[in-house]
Amino acid sequence: MNPDRETPARTDAVLFDFGGVFIDSPFAAVGDAAERLGVETEVLTGLVFGRYDLDTGHPWHRLERGEVTFEQARAEITELAAATTGGPIDPIEVLASMASGGLDLRQDMVAAVRRYRDAGLRTGIVTNNIAEFGSTWRALLPLDELFDDVVDSSDVGLRKPDSRIYRLACERLQVDPSRTVFIDDHAGNVAGAVAAGLLGVCCGYTRQSTSDAIVELDRVVLGAQQG
Repeated sequence: MNPDRETPARTDAVLFDFGGVFIDSPFAAVGDAAERLGVETEVLTGLVFGRYDLDTGHPWHRLERGEVTFEQARAEITELAAATTGGPIDPIEVLASMASGGLDLRQDMVAAVRRYRDAGLRTGIVTNNIAEFGSTWRALLPLDELFDDVVDSSDVGLRKPDSRIYRLACERLQVDPSRTVFIDDHAGNVAGAVAAGLLGVCCGYTRQSTSDAIVELDRVVLGAQQG
């Protein structure tokens, strides 16, 4: 898997998404909920989460920016789904399907973070998340041990793929975007990082594609350190 921009002469930092990078991709699990609800996966994803390659006024996007509560977003999404499909769709049911895939950490990705820190790089997380989930996902990783900073969309009022969130992450780490690599499971978020001047690597939705991406990430990050 090739990164989406020319490899920098030196890498100073690596930024990671959380869901889909350290745990199984939430997008891969939506299909199960769609089958149960009798809705096409693409339709269900758009109703509940909006166009994820864009940053819009969709209720889920506003939720991830911390502008509304989960219950407010849930009510709006349920109403939107009823108007669109003629039937009830509760975001909680979709989220339950996503969680049922398990929250086991991908230890190969954790090991990659440790390699980069041992090589002297700064590391951070840039995640689209909601305030109500903060304590749950943060408890899955030893954040203070692995990362210099965490940028949570619901805390900063910005969400991927808005280029400002990547620039903010670089500013907080005091690194140049052009010498920073970002990895995410969603191609739209990777494109946002590239637009902000970072090098982007997409790990896809499967464990195999993520393993392949780690090999590429090592080549880009550690190869640049050795060059």
